[in-house]
Amino acid sequence: MTDAIEEPPAKKWLSGTTLRVVTVLPLIPLILWMMFAAPPWVWPAFVLVAIAIGGYEMMAMKEPSSRGLRAWGAITSLLFGYTVVFVNDAAALYAAILIIVLGSMTWSLLQEDPLHNASVRIGWLLGTPIYVGGTLSAVAMVRSFDPTGAWVLLTMVLAWGSDTSAYFVGRTYGKTKLAPRISPKKTLEGSAGGLAAAVVGAMIMSFFLPGMQLLDAVALGVLGGAAGQAGDLMVSVLKRSSGVKDSGGILPGHGGILDRVDALAFTGPATWVYGHFILGL
Repeated sequence: MTDAIEEPPAKKWLSGTTLRVVTVLPLIPLILWMMFAAPPWVWPAFVLVAIAIGGYEMMAMKEPSSRGLRAWGAITSLLFGYTVVFVNDAAALYAAILIIVLGSMTWSLLQEDPLHNASVRIGWLLGTPIYVGGTLSAVAMVRSFDPTGAWVLLTMVLAWGSDTSAYFVGRTYGKTKLAPRISPKKTLEGSAGGLAAAVVGAMIMSFFLPGMQLLDAVALGVLGGAAGQAGDLMVSVLKRSSGVKDSGGILPGHGGILDRVDALAFTGPATWVYGHFILGL
């Protein structure tokens, strides 16, 4: 009897990097259209969909077995984001906060698991809509800055330009760990490279943004780049404390929405604050 010949393990059809590119590439024309040419409500509506998914993912990390709590995370995040983006009224925002607080307390009281888990659950129920809906709302609001869409692109440049540069610089030159308990692969050298890329990206974008001076570009590059790195670390903390690798699986090769917009969720508010309060947009 002849010995069975072991076949080599099947190769993956797509590598991780290739899969990421294949996933995102078809979306680029649609996203650019929504940013620059679509009716004014389309881009905010798209962001609100991302907010709802992000809220669902956030609660799923803590309450994976409860469909109700995951749905509540999506609903409250959407409610908070919608109120900030479309209503923009203090009384409406207060009403939304009351709904979130009272509903979250009710949901928590109805759960049957041990009482010692209640405080953590309440924290997630209250924090999810504010964190997801509150931060990503800025990505919708910066589209109203003149010229239309350019500030959204700047926000993306600050977030993903910094993230990409930090990865490659850290991989090549990184020696000093930045936050080993949170993300062991991140380094100070990579962080510095990410900040430098954010500044350069903001300087390039300033040529297309009337009213932004070179000093503003440098300041916003540092602020946005640092905020993006903080957002990246924040999501890493949430995932590690929840014992998950990715926030979800909706984007093959990228994980979930929160994995993809972790930096954007912080550069968005940084860009909006600078544009609104410093530049008066």
